[in-house]
Amino acid sequence: MKNTEEKLTEALRALYKRYGYTQYRMRKFEEYDLYVQNKNFLLSDHIITFTEPSGRLMALRPDVTLSIAKSNKGEPQRLFYQENVYRVERDSDSFREITQVGLECVGEIDAYCILEVLTLALSSMACIGEDFVLDISHLGLLSALLEGVGIPAASRGEAMTLIGEKNTHGLRALCAAAGVAPEKAEGLCRAVSAYGSPREVLDLLATLPLGAGGEEALSELRALLGAIADPRVRVDLSVVNDMCYYNGIVFRGFAAGIPAGVLSGGQYDNLLERMGKRGGAIGFAVYPDQLKGLLPPEDDDADILLLYGEEAEPAALMAAAAKLMATGKSVAVRRAAPEKMRYGKVMRFGADGVSEV
Repeated sequence: MKNTEEKLTEALRALYKRYGYTQYRMRKFEEYDLYVQNKNFLLSDHIITFTEPSGRLMALRPDVTLSIAKSNKGEPQRLFYQENVYRVERDSDSFREITQVGLECVGEIDAYCILEVLTLALSSMACIGEDFVLDISHLGLLSALLEGVGIPAASRGEAMTLIGEKNTHGLRALCAAAGVAPEKAEGLCRAVSAYGSPREVLDLLATLPLGAGGEEALSELRALLGAIADPRVRVDLSVVNDMCYYNGIVFRGFAAGIPAGVLSGGQYDNLLERMGKRGGAIGFAVYPDQLKGLLPPEDDDADILLLYGEEAEPAALMAAAAKLMATGKSVAVRRAAPEKMRYGKVMRFGADGVSEV
């Protein structure tokens, strides 16, 4: 019987196939250098390593996107994957094997590609449940906002960190130290604290000074979100990623009852550029393991638990089980009821045949 996590990953794979994405399969390990060179792209710098007989230092894969980006030969690709990654558990010193399902669109990224990926992100969240939000930001717009209010380029990395933490107190202090006018600092704090419908937040942003590319990014975001028109989409500029790797649209999906995001993605053209590759890329990952306790109860391991005693004749017991299975039921034949098994009903095999307990 399939558990709920397996059913979710099956539904996601079917969704991505309908849009013409093909499955990407990879090894469980990569050369360690790939992760050393892109360690800021990873959620953690804890990596399991081993040395091959040839002497190469290898690592168990902590991330899928880096492997896909590395393997791209410059051709357009629409890929999906279901892979396990190996990371240190949050607030722990122990490694976990984590299931990750996601997709990547690599090549010349246009407005349709971005819309398609966001639509698939919304549909992926709907596979989890109807009560969710998808928070969207735009790093180009945020960068233009920081430039527009007068934060020096050298301080923008720190500003991005404060924005990601929703630390408006620290952001005001940084603005003061940089000589930003108080009214502009307040406008920036309002913008990065705003959270709501695209129209509300984008109308607010339109009143603020924007640096190079800001108007274009604002128009792009307005057109994109206008095409989606889903009330579960929110604009939240505190959704940030490392700008050495990411650019443009970034987003996170949150399901009711789960404090951490269960879906994360964005445009990562800068990663391809760092790897010396042409084109752009956008994608996301879903983390089914974070949904324990949220998904519906798992199916029973068996419809029927068929118990028997030591006097049971094996051939007759096998025939009785086969007869039950012929009705379309799954049957677990056991001497005693296992502690952790889930089953619909219990039956017993005896001298008079099968009877319900």
